[in-house]
Amino acid sequence: MPFFKRLIVFLILNFGALALGRWLMNNGPKSEWYTSLNQAPWTPPGWVFGVAWTVIMICFSIYMAKLYLKTPTQKVIMLFGIQFTLNVLWNFVFFNQQQIALGFIVILLLTILVCTFFFKFRNIKTRYLLLPYIIWLFIATSLNAYILINN
Repeated sequence: MPFFKRLIVFLILNFGALALGRWLMNNGPKSEWYTSLNQAPWTPPGWVFGVAWTVIMICFSIYMAKLYLKTPTQKVIMLFGIQFTLNVLWNFVFFNQQQIALGFIVILLLTILVCTFFFKFRNIKTRYLLLPYIIWLFIATSLNAYILINN
């Protein structure tokens, strides 16, 4: 039962982060500013983002529930809090404030942090649930970098 309680908490927190990020980005992906940018040819269609983030947050919630069950430390919570903050912050910085370079720094830090979870906590057998998040962050970072370089 402790796992399921933690899972529910992390699901609420992670989907809360998505909701907060979406609210903070304003009309971001549909804004005239964003649609007029020179975007990478590999930019996926809009619906892919919703599907990807749903899968990512379910996997990440399972991972975090297992990690916290096995390693209930302040460090784990602190790293999760930083991840939460960077995830939400990128939406605000990139879409709302239209700060492409700062957005790139934020997403790069988020990518490094999620990779840190993967390599630092090797004792968690479910760490491979982080792979969708890591792969998506590599794609998102490349999209941000392309926009930074080509606009």
